[in-house]
Amino acid sequence: MDTRRALLDALAADDGPVSGPALAESLGVSRAAVWKAVEALREEGFAVESTPDGYVAPEDPGYSGPGIAFGLDAPYSVAYRDRIGSTNERARELAGEGAADVAVVADEQTGSRGRLDREWVAPSGGVWLSILTRPDVPTARAPLFTLAAAVATTDAAREAGVDAHIKWPNDVLVGGDGSGSVDADPEASGRGGRKLAGILTEMEGEADRVGWLVVGVGVNANVDPETLPAGATSLSAERGGPVDRRRFAATLLERYAELTASPAALDRILPAWRERASTLGRRVRVEAADGVVEGTAVDVAEPGALVVDTDEGRRRVHAGDCEHLRDAE
Repeated sequence: MDTRRALLDALAADDGPVSGPALAESLGVSRAAVWKAVEALREEGFAVESTPDGYVAPEDPGYSGPGIAFGLDAPYSVAYRDRIGSTNERARELAGEGAADVAVVADEQTGSRGRLDREWVAPSGGVWLSILTRPDVPTARAPLFTLAAAVATTDAAREAGVDAHIKWPNDVLVGGDGSGSVDADPEASGRGGRKLAGILTEMEGEADRVGWLVVGVGVNANVDPETLPAGATSLSAERGGPVDRRRFAATLLERYAELTASPAALDRILPAWRERASTLGRRVRVEAADGVVEGTAVDVAEPGALVVDTDEGRRRVHAGDCEHLRDAE
């Protein structure tokens, strides 16, 4: 794998063909090793072209482990599977083996689930990934990583041409009250829009320190909305054509890495979340563990609590199902 990645980097750094002998010399390997690496990359979906003057970098690396890792500006190795039960489950297994800084990516999940063990449809064509890290932060700040994933997913969607927004705490939606439009689907309006992506975070640690943390992100990318639950949508449906999943996944990983790079970087998450949220300023109804909270959402506070002005005063809600309500006429 190291030779393949180094070969891709060497080809990408050159504007034209690079000969086999030149690659072998720059990489410190034999010409036979270069040939084997090229053949392995082609099997992975890289269209490495051979010309009389040498090899040429592929224009489209494809949706694969090497494809996503190619040019990735984030400190994660990529563990790719065409089909897997759950990327979160695999990430937890890797955590138990002592691994860190791994992005588990799959084309299809067969045993995926959402928050509160809800069903999550994850067919081929989506972006299903889980990021395993070992951040040196107190457990109390762990919810910030979920918000960071929501921001990263929203930014990747917007780069792909879909005007996504966030409903507290981590639903990534499109349309609805986030864009100021009126949804034809009243249920989608109540949810705040059509659901594009969901996020599930799991962690293990001591009382005051995170041991490992897994953030799972499921994005309906190139998925037919008719195969999805009611109220859900996909990137391809919203933009009128397929999205480059490789670029989308890379953008998401890079943005998440930027927001969670250090304890100091975590301070940028809440401001970024506020800028992308459609919940703030809305009347909401939150089903929390200790009862229903209804009022106007006015802020989000560390480490991700929703601040709601109610008739009984200001409340902070740390977890719960949030519904956007129609404002009074």
